[in-house]
Amino acid sequence: MLDLKMYIDGEWRDSLTKEKRDILNPATGEIIAQAAEGNAQDARLAIAVARTTFDSGVWSELSAVERASYLFKIADHLEERQEELKLLETMDNGKPHREAGFDVSDAAACFRYYAGLITKPDGQTYAVPGPMQSMVIHEPVGVCGLIVPWNYPLLMSVWKIAPALAAGNTIVFKPSEVTPVTSVKLFEIIEEVGIPKGVANLVMGSGATVGQEISTSHLVDKISFTGGTKTGREIMKAAAGNIKNISLELGGKSPNVIFADADFETAVDYALFGIFCGTGQVCAAGSRILVEESIYEAFLTRFAERAENIRVGSGDDPRTEMGPLVSKAHMEKVLDYIEIGKREGARLVCGGYRMTGNGLDQGYFVAPTVFTDVTSDMRIVREEIFGPVVTIQSFKNEQDAIALANDTVYGLAGAVFTTDGAKALRVIKKIRAGITWINAYHPTFNEAPWGGYKQSGIGRGLGTHGLEEFQEVKQININLQVEPTGWFEN
Repeated sequence: MLDLKMYIDGEWRDSLTKEKRDILNPATGEIIAQAAEGNAQDARLAIAVARTTFDSGVWSELSAVERASYLFKIADHLEERQEELKLLETMDNGKPHREAGFDVSDAAACFRYYAGLITKPDGQTYAVPGPMQSMVIHEPVGVCGLIVPWNYPLLMSVWKIAPALAAGNTIVFKPSEVTPVTSVKLFEIIEEVGIPKGVANLVMGSGATVGQEISTSHLVDKISFTGGTKTGREIMKAAAGNIKNISLELGGKSPNVIFADADFETAVDYALFGIFCGTGQVCAAGSRILVEESIYEAFLTRFAERAENIRVGSGDDPRTEMGPLVSKAHMEKVLDYIEIGKREGARLVCGGYRMTGNGLDQGYFVAPTVFTDVTSDMRIVREEIFGPVVTIQSFKNEQDAIALANDTVYGLAGAVFTTDGAKALRVIKKIRAGITWINAYHPTFNEAPWGGYKQSGIGRGLGTHGLEEFQEVKQININLQVEPTGWFEN
């Protein structure tokens, strides 16, 4: 069993109360680790360390080349430990080895991307009236509180840690209390490569205690949070105390629009991938499939047929295509939504139950679930379920498809499938979402911005935008002719 400690000021330590939290394998229900259960006092200690360290300049004043060298080393270590991290990610989160392997590779690539980016040309100069010279430079924000969810424990950590460190900030990082294992391993690597103590600090514990302290502390300059929209609202309120800089990547209820002229099998295949990859526990999941009327019945039949054949099981089985939900509590939430859908009058086409037998009894498995005959006012259409549950609706024409796609408080992702290039671009530009695809679903890249419209969040991660989220913009004006202005006569 793993003993997971917090990392504060370059030291591994238990919480001040010595409390522990059991970490479970969602495929078996077995305890795989005990994690230090931090509280507000632990968070305050980490914040104070991060503040002192930032103000010392030990990290923020390093050259970009020096900071980049550390990030490159972290990437190397991630790749060297890929097999170990892949296995731990599966034990911790439940995702199949195949998915976990992609996550570790992407994490290493993310560190390399930001290591390269910070050594590239930066800032601007302006041709202003003489004798002045004006310029803009980027500086680190300061102390950054980073809070991540449980669906991508390692990768989501890196999406925040890599740009925050690249920009020269110090960090107080809080992983999900459900899935802290690979985050701790990442901090082991941070220690191994020799990043100065106090720069990167890890505090485990609940959002209500540790997360709340990070959000309210006046010593923290920025909060970057990924998670549910409800929690995002609370963080916005908490951050108001010292007008913190905030980045919020929140929920989604994303539309996947299938036109009649789409390549049929490609559309079905990506639609399956869009919702059932990650067991539907993906903020950008294509959880609302909209299909043109003329192919609706054929699409529904083919989609349900393939959904029923998805191999569900433990992530350590190489045959597994979809793993368990992350916890018993989350499984029960998803099952409750399925019952809500039935009560609302939606037609259950397949799935809709907890899977048992064949070694699945102790795990948190829910069968791929498809609802149809839904209306836009149903909760299963409007609310984020965050599980392997999809609704399929029909639409009449292009205008109808756009209206249905945008009939949501969210705006994170969306896709369009059609062989008509003009229509594809026309529709995708009308869909109010920040991450979109044409004839694909889910591929994303470290180089491109990640974030949404409406209640799906504020700001953008990844790409150059992701680095800028962790930087302040400073204007510098230089007088090249040093003499009195003569403005005042006496």
